[in-house]
Amino acid sequence: MNKKIKTKAVDHLFQAVLSLESVEECYAFFEDVCTVNELLSLSQRYEVAKMLREKKTYLEIAEQTGASTATISRVNRSLNYGNDGYDMIFERLNKE
Repeated sequence: MNKKIKTKAVDHLFQAVLSLESVEECYAFFEDVCTVNELLSLSQRYEVAKMLREKKTYLEIAEQTGASTATISRVNRSLNYGNDGYDMIFERLNKE
């Protein structure tokens, strides 16, 4: 875990996120907290990660998501050398 982001304020934000109970509540909260572009960027990175795990090519991912190759590379680096956060979520969602 990156110690630079481990703060009380970030803990409070994550506790707020964990209290959300539905997709509609997520929309309400995230539309207040994020700009439209921030939210679209987050969702784009998540889609890129899913597609990389599905072994899609950079070209396929770029065409389908509109992500730049720099963004795809950044997400790929997180998948390979990050904290395994994406994989944790993918595993949980696959069980459902």
